[in-house]
Amino acid sequence: MLDPEECERASVRRDRRYDGRFFAGCLRVYCRPVCPVRPPQGKKVTFYPTAAAAEAAGFRPCLRCRPESAPFSPAWLGSLSTVRRALRLIRDGALDHGGVGDLAARLGIGARHLDRLFQRHIGARPLQVARTMRVQRAKRLLDRTRLPMSDVAARAGFASLRRFNAVFAEVYGCAPSEIRRLGVEQA
Repeated sequence: MLDPEECERASVRRDRRYDGRFFAGCLRVYCRPVCPVRPPQGKKVTFYPTAAAAEAAGFRPCLRCRPESAPFSPAWLGSLSTVRRALRLIRDGALDHGGVGDLAARLGIGARHLDRLFQRHIGARPLQVARTMRVQRAKRLLDRTRLPMSDVAARAGFASLRRFNAVFAEVYGCAPSEIRRLGVEQA
């Protein structure tokens, strides 16, 4: 719960410790507590825990303090939040049935920009990350189940059994059936 007196004190002092923790709405505009505009005081001000709550109440974002860039917002987290979202989508199979361009479009950026973000934050391209996730998923399925190889390939996200065998052999240096056999022998 927001304490209106505490929020008002923080707004008047432009206290950075409260930035992103609440938003002040007045005259159909909502601001961060650190807004450079002279803060309104008294009954004209209402406080909201999130920017979404302020917008739902009919306020628009301030053009000076840019509430969308407050701490804890995706914009504040920067490009890393875009990469994290892309990783979640890749893990959920976004590149199993579509390309990098489709993934980038879902994120609202270009494919080249997505590639640059992955290089900067992950050190690998999106397709390389997807391939690694597929191989790791396949390895877990080989270790934990007795599914036929074609089912393992499909569940891991490979488009064909041939591609699954080729990538698996390239990464592990042996065929998936050998890995399964070794797992049985060690058990």
